[in-house]
Amino acid sequence: MKESGGRKQGAASPCAACKLLRRRCAHDCVFAPYFPADEPHKFANVHKVFGASNVNKMLQELPVHQRGDAVSSMVYEANARVRDPVYGCVGAISSLQQQIDTLQTQLALAQAEVVHLRVRQTASYSHHGFAPTSPTNSGSPSSNHGSQVKPIFDMDVQFEWKKKGRWWQQRWRCGGWSGGGVKVI
Repeated sequence: MKESGGRKQGAASPCAACKLLRRRCAHDCVFAPYFPADEPHKFANVHKVFGASNVNKMLQELPVHQRGDAVSSMVYEANARVRDPVYGCVGAISSLQQQIDTLQTQLALAQAEVVHLRVRQTASYSHHGFAPTSPTNSGSPSSNHGSQVKPIFDMDVQFEWKKKGRWWQQRWRCGGWSGGGVKVI
């Protein structure tokens, strides 16, 4: 027997949609390619959330090459709605967005700490008579003999937090340079 669109030709086994709806599965059933008989839970949630006639209308309005993606989206949304009846997939998306925001904040704070540590390291080099390594200066004390080391940065680094609406912003200053803007939850 050949398989055609999720069901076997010649077999009397209806697709999951027709089985749940207790109707005869026609040869040109719009549900058969997307809701095979061996996955009844897939259509059960979609039917519970969207209704069979609405799903049928949506699939009929779409070109055949887009129907698979549409069914995949409906199955995801229906499963999310069954898990979380109030928020559905919006709750899952919101949770992921909060995780992204938290991780971006942590990254920005870590980057600010790196800047702060680099400035302190530069200050330490300047204080001990070393300058950061550059093509014209090897950074050794002997190369600085008889010359005054000019600091590369103004060592007055300031970090401040300001609340603007529902956002916290971190600003730092190092000489004439300032930067940053961090969203903290």
